[in-house]
Amino acid sequence: MVGIHGHGTSHVRRAAQLAATGACHLVALADPRPPTEQLSSEIRVYSELSALLGVEQVDVVVLSTPIHTHASLAELALRAGADVLLEKPPFASMAEFERLLQVLDETGRSCQVGFQAHGSGAVRTLGSMVAEGNLGEIRGIGATGTWVRKQAYWQRAKWAGRRMLDGVPVVDGVVTNPFAHSVAAALLVDGSGRADQVSGVETELFHANDIEADDTSTVRIRTTRGTTIVAAFTLCAAADEPPKVTVYGSKGQAVLRYTTDELEVAGTTTQYGRDDLLENLLDHRRDGVPLIAPLEETGAFMRVLDAVRSAPAPGEVPASWMGDGDERHPVVPGIEKWIEQAAERQQLFSELGVPWANQQNRSFDR
Repeated sequence: MVGIHGHGTSHVRRAAQLAATGACHLVALADPRPPTEQLSSEIRVYSELSALLGVEQVDVVVLSTPIHTHASLAELALRAGADVLLEKPPFASMAEFERLLQVLDETGRSCQVGFQAHGSGAVRTLGSMVAEGNLGEIRGIGATGTWVRKQAYWQRAKWAGRRMLDGVPVVDGVVTNPFAHSVAAALLVDGSGRADQVSGVETELFHANDIEADDTSTVRIRTTRGTTIVAAFTLCAAADEPPKVTVYGSKGQAVLRYTTDELEVAGTTTQYGRDDLLENLLDHRRDGVPLIAPLEETGAFMRVLDAVRSAPAPGEVPASWMGDGDERHPVVPGIEKWIEQAAERQQLFSELGVPWANQQNRSFDR
């Protein structure tokens, strides 16, 4: 386990649960900061992955580290003979993604990406409905999310909210990190997970916070299947609402709430289960079952991330500020309405006539 704080804590706990069932042995942790939770004395702790691999023989490495460290650490683990579970977003550029595909080919190892929604029965069911034409002709897919993120969120790490850090891409914006699962789930529902299944990406990036990256954006993706996917997100809402992926079909629409594995069709909501990504990777090693989120099937998401990375710097959005200190956060007036309209009309902010949006912030990547 590499990166054991923050979200990494959940990976450590899950590995410990699987170890308790005999599915694996939790051998060692690596992090510059020592663990704060009580661990078994049999688990060794190292300050970095290279030191761990110099001593330990491991079969699987779980990486939950800053985005811009993923490429080098994943390659290190793969070349040491380990399979990798890599937290999302997998990399900070398309070049890094393509490099790691080469490493996988050279080493014969496996890499699973931490898009948990890929394991959701709700996502798979909706994908099957789209593929089988149950919703009729697909007019479009919308991915929407309205969350609140306070100043403490942007101060949690040196790389938070950065597009670049020390000359290295980070791309820690609303589209590519907090709502990365939304983008990836929408692409999966369309059956368009690979890089060559995306024909173009348009972006309009904005921010209300004093950060480099975007916190309020629209992105329009066109897939080779002929589908248009519009993603509209903000971290400057008045209140948190569950993100959703909506499929607009000629025979009706379906709403996926991937954080709770719920699928609503024709007014009926069904709760589904979810397969665990680490358990699936262990099963893949042992029995050869297919990976749920293999790296090559996240190439379409990486096309979107790379379009965001290479887009013009985000434009500024006027906002009202609430709270004090670490609790201070901006609220963009009316943003919830604009987010919903973007998805329903399959339009970017400037096309909707949003007062602070203009086409100077639009970028198109083929």
